[in-house]
Amino acid sequence: MAVKLELYRVFKEVAETGNISEAAKNLYISQSAVSQSVKQLETALQARLFARSPRGVTLTGEGQMLYQYVRSALGLIATGEDKLSQAQQLLLGTLVIGASDTVTSLFLTPYLESFHREHPGIRLKIVSGRSAKVLGLLRSGGVDIAFASSPAETGLTTWPCFATHTAFVAGSGYDCDFDHVHSLQEIAAFPLILLERKASSRVFLEQYFARGGVTLAPEIELSSRSLLVSLAAIGLGVAGVTLEFVKEALNAGEIRRLKTDFDVPARSVDMCTLQDVTPTAAAAAFMEMVRSGRR
Repeated sequence: MAVKLELYRVFKEVAETGNISEAAKNLYISQSAVSQSVKQLETALQARLFARSPRGVTLTGEGQMLYQYVRSALGLIATGEDKLSQAQQLLLGTLVIGASDTVTSLFLTPYLESFHREHPGIRLKIVSGRSAKVLGLLRSGGVDIAFASSPAETGLTTWPCFATHTAFVAGSGYDCDFDHVHSLQEIAAFPLILLERKASSRVFLEQYFARGGVTLAPEIELSSRSLLVSLAAIGLGVAGVTLEFVKEALNAGEIRRLKTDFDVPARSVDMCTLQDVTPTAAAAAFMEMVRSGRR
């Protein structure tokens, strides 16, 4: 049995005023409309809700029981509407972002700081993960925005944030000729240090070498980008890294870049949302901040 919500609103007002004309005045409708609404509700529920007298109306036992629930339910609805309004005005709410630790550290942190400063009522939650993980969370509703490397999936709205380039590095004291221009085969012949196979950058790199007829067989596979630099710096081999993420180590002389006669195509880290899902007010505000470069 479905009863229109407006009938309960009228019922609550009549119960609290104890007077049809007073309820009509408060609801900005006619007395006959109030009386008709009460009658419709009593008919739908097959219960007498009010006792009438010359002085007004009072709740019956059944009416009093119903009133307790209606008051709570309408109170919760009012609270929900208020919370929704506050969320739309960016006064409260939660924004969940999926990104790798590296992207968060080297790119997102200034935006997160600015957003938090401008909208302190919005709770920021960061879910760490590689591209495949955060895109999966985006599709399942686990995050509002995902930052992923060159996503080729359909159904996404993407915005390129920054380009990334692959480089091969070794410790400054590593036994190799840093002035020599290395070929694909020569790079593959080094003891290689690469990210694990499930990393999108590793897949991309293997595919590029395979198109040149070269198979990569790394001696060390890691889940941490920072360890690529650490192990290369102590001389364990040549690491395939993202140039934009190792500039500090290069500038400090911890590692040196090997020259190559090839350039692995650039990729990009993109801000991604679902194409057919309207972003929340908080997500829309954060995306606009990133698009405008306002930190």
